Amino acid sequence: MRNRWWAPAALGATALMVAACAGTGTAGAAGAAGSSVKVVSSPSTSSSSTALKTRKINGVTVLTNAKGFTLYWFAPDTKTKSNCNGSCASIWPPVKGPATAGPGVTGKLGTIKRSDGSTQATYNGHPLYTYVADTAPGQARGNGLNVNGGLWHEVTASGKAAPKSSVSSAGGNGY
Repeated sequence: MRNRWWAPAALGATALMVAACAGTGTAGAAGAAGSSVKVVSSPSTSSSSTALKTRKINGVTVLTNAKGFTLYWFAPDTKTKSNCNGSCASIWPPVKGPATAGPGVTGKLGTIKRSDGSTQATYNGHPLYTYVADTAPGQARGNGLNVNGGLWHEVTASGKAAPKSSVSSAGGNGY
């Protein structure tokens, strides 16, 4: 009986390790070439698509996922390739594609094939991400951060970088 305390603790630790590893992707695939782009000309009716909408955050109209979490784009990305893989993608989870446009989403939606083979949604040619430090809808803690090899911007409805004044003051912006 004296050694039974470790079993629940070991199970909990194992579950945490599995969950952490599941979100990291394939780190070795970060430099893989051969990404492809697919432009979605009309909103998909597939139940597996990601719904996008707009929301005003700090005076700027930005794109969000269906749950209201801010979407971001990464400056080093190209129209055909995400440069956020492995541990980067565990902090900045890619938005699964294809995406559908909700009210206020007027830009061009598309998809790219990531180096791990998954499909990522794009908006006006920018691969889309969320940020794990945004813990509630309406936060934009990742806007303006210069981490993981480049600058992160919240996606505005116009598709342009948000002004610096739109950076959320909701604690610990990473600065």
